[in-house]
Amino acid sequence: MYISTLLIDVGANPDRPRPGRLWLRNLYHVHQRLCMAFPSAARKAADPQFLAPYRPDDFPEHRYLADRKRLEVGCETLRHVHARRSADSGFLFRIDPLPGGRVVIVVQSALEPDWDYAFHNAGHLLAAPPDCGPFDPRFAPAERLRFRLLANPTRRLRADSREKDGIPVAARWVGKRVPVPADQLFDWLARRAAASASFSVDAESTLVVPGYVYVNWTRDKKGYRLRSARYDGFLTVTDPVRFRQTLVEGVGPAKAFGFGLLSVARAS
Repeated sequence: MYISTLLIDVGANPDRPRPGRLWLRNLYHVHQRLCMAFPSAARKAADPQFLAPYRPDDFPEHRYLADRKRLEVGCETLRHVHARRSADSGFLFRIDPLPGGRVVIVVQSALEPDWDYAFHNAGHLLAAPPDCGPFDPRFAPAERLRFRLLANPTRRLRADSREKDGIPVAARWVGKRVPVPADQLFDWLARRAAASASFSVDAESTLVVPGYVYVNWTRDKKGYRLRSARYDGFLTVTDPVRFRQTLVEGVGPAKAFGFGLLSVARAS
C-alpha cells in the first residue's frame, strides 16, 4: 500500500480567488480528481499530458453486473476506483484541517498513485508537491496505538425499529440508512471494532466530534448532508492480521466522500 499527503492551497487572502477552497467544497470533484491518479492504460495512452477535461466515461459507474455486487470482468478502469477496497485495489482518503487554516488530504491506496498525471492540469489546487511513500504496517497483539478516523455513522432501519416516541418505522423506511444520534457515536465505533474482531477502543481516551458533511450532487444541482464523526484517541490491537485488513478496507460507509480512513501511529 501507499500513503500520500496533498497540501491544498486554500489561499490566505479572502479577497483573492481561492480555487483550492472551492474545490474542497464539492466532494464529487475531489473524488474525481483523486481517481485520476489511477488512470487506465487506455486513458493515459490517449491523453498522456492530461490535457482533456475529466470525462465520466473514463470511470463509468454503470458497468456493473445485474446484482451490482461484482464488477464487470475485464473492466480495468473500475478495478481501482469503484471496486471494494482491498490490498490490490481501491483507495481511501480523508480531508484534515491543519493549524493556520491549512488543509491536507491523506490518501491510502493499494497502488502507487500518479499524482503528476492527476494534477497536471490542476497544479493551482496544491500548495506543495504531493508526498507519497510505501505503507506496510505491522502490528503486535495488545499493541496500543493512537488513531484518527472520520466516519459516517449510520444505522439501517429494520421492521422492528422504533423511533424515540415508540412509534414503529413506516414500511417505506425499512432498509434505509439514517444518521446515528450524537449520544451514540462512540457506541457505533465500539460495535464496529467488535464486529471486526481486530481492535478495541476506550471511551475515556477517545474524543468524538459530531457534525455533518455537505455534498453537492452535480447531476440535478441538489445537495444533501451526511452525518460525520471525527474520532481521535487510542485503540488496542486484538488481532494484528484482522486489524491490518480493517485498515485496508476502511470503517463504515460513504468512503467515496472521504470517510472510513483509519489512520494510526505508535503511542509513544
